[in-house]
Amino acid sequence: MKSSTRRMQPLVALRAIKRLIANPDNTEEVFAIIRAMSGDSLFKAFDRFKLTETGRRIIKEKRELLETLQNRKRLAENAADSLGRSYLSFVQSEKITADGLVDASEENVPPELENQSEELIAFGKRMRDQHDLWHVLTGYGRDTFGEVCLLAFTYAQTKNRGLGLIAIVGAFRHYRELGSGVLKAFFGAYMAGKRAAWLPQQDWETMLEQPIDDVRQQLNIPRPKIYQKILEDYALVST
Repeated sequence: MKSSTRRMQPLVALRAIKRLIANPDNTEEVFAIIRAMSGDSLFKAFDRFKLTETGRRIIKEKRELLETLQNRKRLAENAADSLGRSYLSFVQSEKITADGLVDASEENVPPELENQSEELIAFGKRMRDQHDLWHVLTGYGRDTFGEVCLLAFTYAQTKNRGLGLIAIVGAFRHYRELGSGVLKAFFGAYMAGKRAAWLPQQDWETMLEQPIDDVRQQLNIPRPKIYQKILEDYALVST
């Protein structure tokens, strides 16, 4: 199956951005921007995924990453320094569940997934379910600034213009609050995403058992030093 072509809707996105700036807590506008500007990025990613050995194996085995991430008992059985235990600590400390993104995204089903193949829909869900794993590996937190940096990283990986546009809006918003270091951290996140291995194709089910530092080295993911320094400095200013 060849990638579908979906026209982007910049005017729709622009109106949604204005509403989002006026009300940053309105997550519906985030999904509106993604729908308007994502284009055929998911289809292209799926085509690339199918060309990889791991991707073909995942498709053949009909894996659902969410099932693995929801199994906290199994995650807890991994070694203390593993990706699985690091992920478990992250979701517990943040008081989130592995299906937290599912509820929000299923209320905003991307129109490009309507009437698509079972394999493409499964890939779209797998992409969604990787989000918090990317948080853990990159070191970007779930604070709003961390989310912006992770979106910049994700845009470099997926070329999803909807995500990239939201990231830019968020970066300039935080620039006004936290200073010029924000743009350095933002660009650093984007470059880290470009230099890293392609994360959508990774065998996360196996990697959860491996030491997180080994996984970072294998995938060429550096520590986000500028982001972390800004968080530390901002915490000092805020106290």
